[in-house]
This record gives sequence, structure tokens and C-alpha cells, in this order.
Amino acid sequence: MSHTPKKLAVLVGGGPAPGINAVIGAATIRAVLSGYEVVGIQDGFQWIMQGDIDHARPLDIDDVSRIHFRGGSYLGISRANPTKSQQKLEECVLSLLRLEVDKLVTIGGDDTAFSASEIARQSKGRLRVVHVPKTIDNDLDLPGNADTFGFQTARHIGAELIENLMVDAKTTHRWYFVVTMGRKAGHLALGIGKAAGATMTMIPEEFPAEGHVPLKTIVDTLAAAIVKRLAAGRPDGVAIIAEGLVERMEENDLLELQGVERDAHGHVRIAEIAFADILKERVQRRLKEFGVKVTIVPKNIGYELRCADPIPYDMEYSRDLGYCAAKYLAEGGSGALVSMVQGSFHAVPFGDIMDPKTGRMRVRMVDIASDRYMIARRYMLRLRKDDFDDASQLARFSSVLGISIERFQQEFGHLVESEPLPRSFYPDENAKPSIPPREGRA
Repeated sequence: MSHTPKKLAVLVGGGPAPGINAVIGAATIRAVLSGYEVVGIQDGFQWIMQGDIDHARPLDIDDVSRIHFRGGSYLGISRANPTKSQQKLEECVLSLLRLEVDKLVTIGGDDTAFSASEIARQSKGRLRVVHVPKTIDNDLDLPGNADTFGFQTARHIGAELIENLMVDAKTTHRWYFVVTMGRKAGHLALGIGKAAGATMTMIPEEFPAEGHVPLKTIVDTLAAAIVKRLAAGRPDGVAIIAEGLVERMEENDLLELQGVERDAHGHVRIAEIAFADILKERVQRRLKEFGVKVTIVPKNIGYELRCADPIPYDMEYSRDLGYCAAKYLAEGGSGALVSMVQGSFHAVPFGDIMDPKTGRMRVRMVDIASDRYMIARRYMLRLRKDDFDDASQLARFSSVLGISIERFQQEFGHLVESEPLPRSFYPDENAKPSIPPREGRA
């Protein structure tokens, strides 16, 4: 009688996110209680795609029953990419089969999801594969607009950091330029900025989807916010800038981008680009043209958020996802991503979440037409169209720079040409009450 493998393997790819250990723990416990042995694969695909099975270890309930409280990854992590060749994919499949594994849970972002789908395809039915989506960037196109696990913890801690910087900025009369992680999308930057009430937040989505974002536009937006703040009698502020703006810019604008290392999936290592320092230097230079001196401190946040202990929301959410992943495999499921929508499990086939143009998971961008974004925008302190309709406002801004109103309009008028405007909450435009607009206060 042939031996039927009854082992489930768990591995983690990509970057860290709070809640990884909760997924590992819950998936292990659910699998063991279903009668399966569980194998933890160390460091993602790094070893098994080389045919090395020595970096695998058995997991049982005692090993994992309390790891959900902790950040980081109990199994390590890596960005190793097995999809670079058919040989590496087949080595992954063969390594798992040598470990007597027939079920695989992968935990990761869009790159790991693609790797998981390719492993499932390469196995030709020899493995059942399910993927648990994770990223603090919150940029995976999950059903029901569900968050990715880890995002809420990252936002929570990020907001606390920004709160402290806001107090420091006011105390010391300076500005902070804070670049946050997020790669392509601005969910994390906006979530942190809105929750903390930062002075302003800039994200890639506020610019036209097609074409590059000029560095001058970013610099002028920041400089104008400082001018507007000075006109209100405040020399301090905190601007949050999503790192995804880097990928939207021309390399000629960022000479420092030349030769920057890329990861195994081809992504620029944005953390190696001193984006906040570049913006500080350019904005100070821009304001110096008008004789205005301002203290700006550049800062990056992201690594501080990725391995934090998860808040209760992410502990519960991630454990649910781990449970569902193991249960789905135990019941014969495969080739899907697990998701929770309003408390109910959803299995999304890999083919349904892949962008046919890129072959990767679809990226979810911030919807700048949404009320959520427009509310955030109205509380930010930045130039708006209605500023240019108010002569007294323009006079104050011009006075800060020591120039005429006409010159101010020439220098900064381009910033409001494509400003998104909020929709009316009133079906009848004429029924709207007359309430003057108010600015942000942070």
C-alpha cells in the first residue's frame, strides 16, 4: 500500500509585517488538530529552490501556541524568487515532496503570491497551495476592500511616531519631512497622516496615473505648505511623503537613483535612496530664492513598523487567516488566496487576482475620489484653489516671500490646476448650507 503524505508546510516570503506569527501559529494548530504533521520552511524559498531541505523543521502546537503575540517571523523571511527559472520552481516542488509535503501555505505580498501560483502550476497537482496575503502597504486588491494584515498595526505605531514628531516640531520650530514605506501606493502614508493629523500628506495617487511626477511639483507643494503655515504664524509642521513617489519620478530628477540596487523581484530598494534628504535640500533651496530660511529634518519610517508586536486587531485577523488557510487545504482546496470579508472566509483563485498585463497580483491604489481621501485632503494644510480666490490670503502668502501677488500666482499657481474637489453630500447643490471652508490645524 503506497504511503500518502500528510504534511503541511508553511513559509514566509517578502518583507515582515505584524501578524505573521499569528498566521503560522493558527495554521499549525488547525493542521495538527486535523491530523497533519506540519513543517516550517526557514527563510522563504531561499533554500528549497536550491534543493536544500536542511532548513526545515517540524512544528507542533507547543512550539507555536503563544507566538501570535510577537512581531517578526518565527520562520525567518527572504525575498528569494523561485520564478526566475523553471529549474528553481521544480527544485521547490521536489524539495517539498522530499519532505513528504503535499500541502503548502505561503505568507507574503504580491511577489510571494505570484511565486505560490507558479509553484502550484509547476507541481501539476502534486501539491495543494494556498496563499495568505500580507503587507503593511495595504496595496493588495482583496475582495471587499479588506485590509492586508499588518497594516493596522503599522498605522497605529506610525501615528504614535508622528504624534511625537508633531510635538517636537512645534517645540523646536522646525519641519519634519517623513518618508513612509508603501512602494507604489499611498495607503500607509495616508493612514498614518490622517490618523495623526499631520500637517500634510503626499501620495502618488494624487498625480495623474499616466506619466512621471516632476520633482519640482513635489518640491513646490512642500514649499507652498511651509509658506502657508508661516502666513498663519507657525514655523513648524510635519509632512508625510509616500515613498511610492520615487517610482513615479524620472531618473534625471533623482540622480541618486542611478545604480541603486534592486531586490530579487526587480524592485528598486527605495530605502537606499535618501529621498527625504533630497527633498529637504531642494525645498530649502527653493525657499532661499525668496530669502526664507526654514529648519527641516528628514526622517524615514517603515522598518520600525514591520516587526512590531501586532495590535489585537491584527492578532485576531491573522489567526483567522491562518486557520482558514489550513482548513481550506485540509478540505481539498488549492490554488487560491485566502481572505476575510466582513467576518466570512473567501477563497480567491490565483487567476482572479492576477493582472494579465503584469502577471502579478493587482495593486490596489488609494481612491482619491473617495470621501475618505477628500476628508483627509481638506484637513491638510496645502495650497488650494480657493486660496487663489481670496485676495487677503494671497497677500499674506506673498508677504512671507516678499514678492507680489502676481509673482506668487506665477510661481505656485500650477499646484492647484488638477486639485481634486470633494463631491457634495447634498443631492441638490442649491440646498447646501453656506459654510466657509476651514483649514487643517496640525
